[in-house]
Amino acid sequence: MRTFTATVKAPDYPPREKHPTIFNTFDSLNSGEAMQLINDHDPKPLFYQFMMERTDQFTWEYLEEGPEIWKVAISKK
Repeated sequence: MRTFTATVKAPDYPPREKHPTIFNTFDSLNSGEAMQLINDHDPKPLFYQFMMERTDQFTWEYLEEGPEIWKVAISKK
């Protein structure tokens, strides 16, 4: 089983706090560490935001893909 330095359950946050919380959590990771994102919809738009704002700094791996819960491992390179 995989271990994560942090887990963010996005539905627990108000809409305007979700992405800043996720990015702040990612930024606090050390190289080689991973966080788990849990969401109630496919976070694909967030993936594109990571590609623009954290280019070549992360890996993205779907662990679960709906229909009710999506889980993603986001690792810092």
